[in-house]
Amino acid sequence: MTIGNLMRLLSDGEVHSGEQLGEALGVSRAAVWKQLKKLDALGVELVAVKGRGYRLAYPLEPLDGAKIVERLPASARHLLTRLFIEDQLPSSNEYVRERFAQGAGHGEVCFAELQTAGRGRRGRVWSTPWGQSLMLSLGWRFESGVNALEGLSLAVGVVVAQVLEQYGVSPKLKWPNDILLAEKGSELGKLAGILIEVTGDAAGPCEVVIGIGMNLSLPDSLRAAIDQPVAALFDAKSGISRNQLAADMVSELLDMLAGFENEGFAPWRDEWNSRHAYAGLPIRIIQGERSSDAVAREVDESGNLWVTENDHSRRLSGGEISVRRRL
Repeated sequence: MTIGNLMRLLSDGEVHSGEQLGEALGVSRAAVWKQLKKLDALGVELVAVKGRGYRLAYPLEPLDGAKIVERLPASARHLLTRLFIEDQLPSSNEYVRERFAQGAGHGEVCFAELQTAGRGRRGRVWSTPWGQSLMLSLGWRFESGVNALEGLSLAVGVVVAQVLEQYGVSPKLKWPNDILLAEKGSELGKLAGILIEVTGDAAGPCEVVIGIGMNLSLPDSLRAAIDQPVAALFDAKSGISRNQLAADMVSELLDMLAGFENEGFAPWRDEWNSRHAYAGLPIRIIQGERSSDAVAREVDESGNLWVTENDHSRRLSGGEISVRRRL
């Protein structure tokens, strides 16, 4: 019995007795109880109904590979080499990197219901309970080398924002890798992050893994443990199908990647700037142990962020640079 099997049984939101769960999974009630305790430790909110059993505090929709693929347009199916749905992984990015090491990886997508060692930029941990986020990694091989990747993370951000806008949500983009969302009129919180990892020749073929982690639901206990404003999609817009959202993300990302090597970031620049969270606002630039204050301007055709600092303009390029809103 895996946690994934148990979660799929509980995903309808109905009450299930320990005996029913044990029969369905072919294990004892004691084994079911141990797995339920594990779920609780993983941040999954369970409700015990006296004399009847257990249910999830909130129904969830497990990811289903067949449902995702059948919702893809023909153009995306042509570009998709393989789709993986994993119950639990240390890191979906690492999974796709290993696929590249095995001679595969290009056009492959991996979704994980739970990551135990997921990372954001600058080594930060990305952690959400089982089935309450959308975590995917996509592998793509570029023939033109690293220079062809300028602005790729920003183009990914635009694609994610455009998909969410189809659901009536209005996200903002934070340079260089975050998608922000205001919850119920409050301040902008981090909804999703992007992590791009590159291996290969600077001037020749290189392999890219694009990782995206998006909060769909966030228990209060997890929110309290996060040291920055955060947002969850289902708080802003309920009733969204996870499998449909997954299909839309895969379709639009593949479509963008198919043209990016030839077109670069330039066609995406205006789309990014129109969603720029901090345009014209005071920001703090953090680079290692150093920080400075500036005013954010627009991004250029290479994805660099221009700022005004001490009455002079300067350009920020990717790497280990972070910007924050200065109040």
